[in-house]
Amino acid sequence: MGVHLQSIKSVLEAGKGTINADLTVTLWDGSSVEYSRSDTPNVEVVITSSDTIRQLLMKPGLETLFGLYGNKGVTITDASPLQLLRAVDHVSIIKFLKSYPRTKLLKALAPYVVKEGTRFSARSFLDRLQKTKRDDKAMIAFHYDVSNDFYKLFLDKGMVYSCAYFRDWDNSIDQAQIDKLDHICRKLRLKPGEVMLDVGCGWGSLACHAAEHYGVTVKGVTLSEEQLAIVQQRIKDRGLDDKVSVHLTDFRDLQEKNHFDKITMIEMFEHIGTANYDSYYKNIHRMLKPGGLCLHQASTRRVTPNLADFDKPTGYQKTITQYIFPGGELDHIGRTITDFERLGFEVHDTESLREHFQLTLMHWHDNLWKNREAAEDLVGDEITRLWLAYFALFAIGFQRNVVNLYQTLASKRRQGVTGPPATREDIYAVNA
Repeated sequence: MGVHLQSIKSVLEAGKGTINADLTVTLWDGSSVEYSRSDTPNVEVVITSSDTIRQLLMKPGLETLFGLYGNKGVTITDASPLQLLRAVDHVSIIKFLKSYPRTKLLKALAPYVVKEGTRFSARSFLDRLQKTKRDDKAMIAFHYDVSNDFYKLFLDKGMVYSCAYFRDWDNSIDQAQIDKLDHICRKLRLKPGEVMLDVGCGWGSLACHAAEHYGVTVKGVTLSEEQLAIVQQRIKDRGLDDKVSVHLTDFRDLQEKNHFDKITMIEMFEHIGTANYDSYYKNIHRMLKPGGLCLHQASTRRVTPNLADFDKPTGYQKTITQYIFPGGELDHIGRTITDFERLGFEVHDTESLREHFQLTLMHWHDNLWKNREAAEDLVGDEITRLWLAYFALFAIGFQRNVVNLYQTLASKRRQGVTGPPATREDIYAVNA
């Protein structure tokens, strides 16, 4: 056994008393170390070469591990990323690494850093994209213009790419997404004849649902050319040409003022970037009629005890912006509410949908896992693996309550009676 194998195997063996997992770690020579916390069959992770260890040492962290899974430096045998994360208590691994004698660890890992390894790049053009002036259209295209057919492999029939709303935890993703669209429309108290703006309209499911079932006229905007092609066809197929229009433009470039009765912003805020938060709220305020309602749905991070530390990128954020969402940033709910009030709105309701998004992500992950061969044919092996890992990572993040998702209902501030009725009974009425 070579010095590289001996050194890493000594560390893996030392973790047996501390690491809590149903896991088999197989090294590049075929030897393995097993951790068995229960009678559940182990998930096997394969480290395919000594260079995998070197890359982790040169740049330790979730970002590197995520990329190594994408380019097969690390593989999972006959199991999905979500199955792996469920099989491992990550806290026990952290405890082991903190408790392992530092001198022993350095001695064991020294053979991997005596020469510089080649740094990998799963999607190399991102380096150029993130060093130049922020281009929201390019960033949106990077994520959403992968392939419409790719998204069809894991989304519901309506292609709703946002957190679903489960009236029953056993409901299908198709039913939960229909219920989510209706939940939004009820919260907004949509009425026939009203004019609604859907910012970041995706494949048009909400715009079409609101027009079809609530009689409103909807203007949608998107920055994705791939999405625009589908939504325009959907509008035509459903006979909604006189009720729904969609435009390829940045919502900040719209010229309307005090025009829209209702505005929806469903999971597009994550793409805005912290530096553009004020512009976001000011433009929504400009376009909304006095007393008009808007619904903001966005993922958030758990706030830090010291607020000054919040905007420092976390391992989660670095990983996702590198491989999935370039330019993406998550707010905390306290700042969201503060910014609404600070910039001319009255906040009426805030609802956490954390468990709903956890389940949504699990559905997406399982659907993509089931259709992974078709996905690989469409977009390649690496992108398929990275998206599976992305869904798994965030499903566990929502489960662990380090990320959340909130719907915030607000109105453009005015004196007197505004917005919603006296109670919220109409939202949750079974036959409403």
